[in-house]
Amino acid sequence: MVLDATSQRVLGSLMEKEMTTPDAYPLSLNAIVAAANQRSSRDPVMDLTEDQVRMALHALDTEGVVVAARDGGRVARYEHRIRTVLNLRRDETAVMCLLLLRGAQTPGELRTRAERMYSFEDLASVQATLDRLAGRERPLVAVLPRAPGSREVRTMHLLGGPAQSRDDGRERAPGTERPVSEVASNAIETLQDAVAKLERRVDMLEARFREQPEA
Repeated sequence: MVLDATSQRVLGSLMEKEMTTPDAYPLSLNAIVAAANQRSSRDPVMDLTEDQVRMALHALDTEGVVVAARDGGRVARYEHRIRTVLNLRRDETAVMCLLLLRGAQTPGELRTRAERMYSFEDLASVQATLDRLAGRERPLVAVLPRAPGSREVRTMHLLGGPAQSRDDGRERAPGTERPVSEVASNAIETLQDAVAKLERRVDMLEARFREQPEA
């Protein structure tokens, strides 16, 4: 399976919406276009047309990873089959989804960004998921060389073909926006991790407060 950038974005969008907004899933063509062109949680940001998304859906259907849903509605809707095709667990699906939507990422970035799809207990659990994906007979992810000045290594998916594992994981599609700098990316990662830790701390304290008997 070798997917181009548009097909990767469409597949990742379907995977994301299935896990985060199941009530609105499967998705219509218009919904897929909107999801693929989101300005947030996407790297790079893209501006795909309906025709481009339709062609990507056809390519994904040929690969057997996306099908038209049989819900009997007047508007055609689509759903992915990647979990079945690649025999993915829930945590593996969340990681592959993020890598498809945002490119190469560190374990810390994956843990923070996966919250709505799968809650990883710690960085070790993220790394264990990545190790399973990389250790398959046909690996689904690969670790990139550490970038100069970076504290952590990044991992990228291999659904775009093995040649992608040799670049820096930041290949831009024509007409798309450039990513933030490596320094800014590390700063954002640190802030996101701190916020996630504070939220978990508040939830724990609130739970303890509710459990205390009334005076």
